[in-house]
Amino acid sequence: MSQTRAHPAPFRRLARWIAPAVALALVAGCTTVFPGRGAPPRLFTLTPKSTFEDGLPEAHWQLVIEEPVAAESLDTSRIAVQHTALSLQYYKQVRWTERAPLMIQTLLVESFENTGKIVAVGRLSTDLRADYVLKTDLREFQAEYQGDGNPIVRVRLIAKLVKLPERAIIASHAAEEIVRAKGPDVEDVVAAFDDALGKVLKSIVEWALRAP
Repeated sequence: MSQTRAHPAPFRRLARWIAPAVALALVAGCTTVFPGRGAPPRLFTLTPKSTFEDGLPEAHWQLVIEEPVAAESLDTSRIAVQHTALSLQYYKQVRWTERAPLMIQTLLVESFENTGKIVAVGRLSTDLRADYVLKTDLREFQAEYQGDGNPIVRVRLIAKLVKLPERAIIASHAAEEIVRAKGPDVEDVVAAFDDALGKVLKSIVEWALRAP
C-alpha cells in the first residue's frame, strides 16, 4: 500500500512565503490594467466676498439661504466650459471641491457674515428661526470660448427674498458678471470664476440687506 510522504519542514516554510508573494504580485499586476486609474483630479475652490459698500443698513432679522437650483449640467463638481452656444463640456482632471450649487450656498452664507451687518445667517438645513429665506437659481456658471483669445467666465444668479412665515416673495434680483481670463490655463480660468462670482455675491448681499 502506498504511503503519503510529508514535505520537509523547510519546503513547507518556503511554500508559505511564496504563495502570498505570488498573490500580491498578481493583484499588483491586475491594478495596472483597470480602467479609470491614474492621477486624482486637481481640486479648486472659490472665495466669499469680504468687501462691501459703505453705509449698508443693519439687518435686525435672521436669514436662511437655500441651495441654488441649477440645471443638471451645472449641478456638478466639474468645471463647465462652452466652445459653442449649443454644446457644454468640462475641463479634464479638474474639479470644484464640491458641487457648484453647494459651494455657492456656502459662499453666500460666508459673504453675508463678512458684512457684519446681519443678526444671523445660515443654511436652510440649520435650526435658525429665520425671518426670511433667500432662494436662488444658478443660470450661468461656465467658461466660454468666443473666437480667438482667452475664454470668458459667465456667472448669473437670480435671487428671490421670501418673507416667513407668509412665504411671500418681497423682492427679486438678477446678478450677472462676465470676466475674461488673463490666460488660457485652468488657473487663469478659476481666477476669473473667483472674480466674476465675487461680484455677483456682492451684488446679491447688498441688495438683500436693503430689500426689507
